[in-house]
Amino acid sequence: MRYDITHAIQSLCPNATWRLHGSDYSGLVWLDIQIDKPEEAALLAEVDRLQAAWDRNEYSRKRAAEYPPIFDYLDAVVKNDQGQMNQYISDCLTVKAKYPKPE
Repeated sequence: MRYDITHAIQSLCPNATWRLHGSDYSGLVWLDIQIDKPEEAALLAEVDRLQAAWDRNEYSRKRAAEYPPIFDYLDAVVKNDQGQMNQYISDCLTVKAKYPKPE
């Protein structure tokens, strides 16, 4: 995902009324009379902040896509199958090792 000025406006001023013509600050038409129009620098900083947060969590999204279904573990618990539980845990640890959490 790539964040842009629209995401920044929604993040900083979620209840504001505005229009954007094009994709940069010069096309921002501020229609809200109760909320001040954010400065361009504030919006660009928010874009950077949102993008950095998204990028930092890439490992988590990749893990979620590859983890085995939780139902496999629940099935093992219901059947009291320790071997199946251990296999589920091992599979999860393999995914964690493949996509380590950044420092």
